[in-house]
Amino acid sequence: MAAAEASGFIAIAAGLAMGITAIATAWAQKEIGTAAVGAAAENDKMFGRGLMYMVIPETIVLFGLVIAFMLIQKIS
Repeated sequence: MAAAEASGFIAIAAGLAMGITAIATAWAQKEIGTAAVGAAAENDKMFGRGLMYMVIPETIVLFGLVIAFMLIQKIS
């Protein structure tokens, strides 16, 4: 019984790790994307820099995915 409960809590933690990092990344990309479009509208040279700034928050989701996989491995 206790092992089943522990497995359930680990699965919930893995889901939260993915969900919270995905929401945080979406929020960060919204903010950065808005600023990047505004900067690119004023200066064409800022497009590449804005594009690079849009990629950086994706690492947050990758870290969440790694944590989720590490947690799921503890179940089995």
